[in-house]
Amino acid sequence: MTLPSIRTLLVDDEVLARLALRQALGSHADVEIVGECGNAVEAQQAIKALDPDLLFLDIRMPGMDGFKLLHNLNPRTLPMVVFATAFGQHALRAFDANALDYVLKPIDQARFDQAMTRVRQHWQGLHAASSGSVSTVRSTPYLQRISVHSGEHIRVIATADIDWIRADGNYVHIHTGGKAYLHRETLRHLLTTLDPARFLRIHRGTVVNIERIREVHPLFQGSAEVALYDGTRLNLSRRFRMQARRALGMP
Repeated sequence: MTLPSIRTLLVDDEVLARLALRQALGSHADVEIVGECGNAVEAQQAIKALDPDLLFLDIRMPGMDGFKLLHNLNPRTLPMVVFATAFGQHALRAFDANALDYVLKPIDQARFDQAMTRVRQHWQGLHAASSGSVSTVRSTPYLQRISVHSGEHIRVIATADIDWIRADGNYVHIHTGGKAYLHRETLRHLLTTLDPARFLRIHRGTVVNIERIREVHPLFQGSAEVALYDGTRLNLSRRFRMQARRALGMP
């Protein structure tokens, strides 16, 4: 499977530090640097506008620090994160923030390349799950029903009745018939159990039942919006638009 470039945003208040990141990324042909930011406020706006796949993030910056920036971002749309900082004492907190890796400045190229290997493995896993190619031969059939807690009861939902699914950390929100049910399971794992001929990943944290899609509305900068029959509108990110085109027969 040919993967798209990893669209990357660099966030550091020091120009020389951003230059060092650019140089370190120079040997990684599958990375496209889509922007640079000198502070967390700029980064917050750039992440919303550019929807990067990967964030190289400094911790100590004027005003809002890197941890506060991540806290302010929507966890459903959070890019992959690698912290690049001169302060090693924050490593444990960085991994608590779900960063993929933590590299110290000045950057050592060998250590940096190790971080990129981890990024690439995670990137491949995201696309394998979203394309249904986690396994070429399945030993078990795809899920036909899923049980979720609803108050004091357990609700059994036919997967064919699911409208769309939204990730929320180690949980998912399963939307069906105008209601949403919280289910303790990661989206990545759930995708391995759902039929890829029926369920389409349209964003890092969103999966939709193809049968519920009514229209696709192109937006600016290559993004799009998916409209469902019940009126729900969901963002189709650039990362998954090629898969959507194939699945929906779009030109």
